[in-house]
Amino acid sequence: MKKILFITATRIGDAVLSMGLLNHMVSTYPDARITVACGPLVTGFFEPVPQVERVITLKKEKRAGHWRKLWRQVAFTRWDMVVDLRNSLVSRLIFAKHKFIFGPHIDGQRHKVEQNASVMKLAYTPDPRLWFSPSIMAEARMLIPDGGPVIGVGPAANWFAKTWPADRFIALLKILTGEGGILPGARIAVIAAPGEEAQARPVLESIPEHQRIDLIAKGSPHLAAACIARCDFFVGNDSGLTHSAAAAGIPTLGLFGPSWPHIYRPWGKHAGFIATPQNFAQLIDYPGYNSKTAPCLMDGLSIDTVAAAAFDVWANSQKGRTKVA
Repeated sequence: MKKILFITATRIGDAVLSMGLLNHMVSTYPDARITVACGPLVTGFFEPVPQVERVITLKKEKRAGHWRKLWRQVAFTRWDMVVDLRNSLVSRLIFAKHKFIFGPHIDGQRHKVEQNASVMKLAYTPDPRLWFSPSIMAEARMLIPDGGPVIGVGPAANWFAKTWPADRFIALLKILTGEGGILPGARIAVIAAPGEEAQARPVLESIPEHQRIDLIAKGSPHLAAACIARCDFFVGNDSGLTHSAAAAGIPTLGLFGPSWPHIYRPWGKHAGFIATPQNFAQLIDYPGYNSKTAPCLMDGLSIDTVAAAAFDVWANSQKGRTKVA
């Protein structure tokens, strides 16, 4: 029985992208007992994974106190394998037969999923996937009841500059659910985290009441992912929600401006992206740029361009896909 320690991300998007490597470990070592160390926002993603027997929450503390706490919890176990995507000192100070540690030898210009695969020197790139417990899926069914197709939309992001304007999301959704759209008359689930209400609520309020599903600040990130897994299509900014949709096998379109799609595009057979004409470096190349105060930098992405990309992703997805029920 292998004992594996997996040290992974704190942010939702990075955690979801690391699930490809976890998927590889689960399928390659069916007798393994896996301990995951991750940030508090993403513990729910790892708890239902087969063979994960423990999830250790890494809540950031001053003077690296969280790393010292982790060391005390794992130092006296004889690990067969340590996989460390955080390049931490902890993985270097504990015993393990095999160690795979992210570091400067990994090509940072490759997609994050490919970078993760390189950490373990894999000959292939395992796709991220998500696991859901029966209880979390029951909650998701309460929030998105059966009753026809659903388009999920993530109109917010953790950084305002990479948020497509709300009025454009509104116009896009009218196209996608209107006559000739990908899902005429579909319900629309508007999904956003606490603190993102100002970005998401105008989109929700534009939707006819019989079509709208309010998932703004409703539960944990893992519950939001379970709700997305019940959708038939998802469109959103570069965010953890978009990565969750792609990992759940949902036809997904990610919108990119001041971020790098070659590193962070949604990964999956039915995932696509569309980017502004100017890349990240060009968008932020102006006097006085400050990431905390930057205005929306997504204006270069037109409604027609995004709609065309959505139709392409949808058409490609209909050739066959796996959706989490």
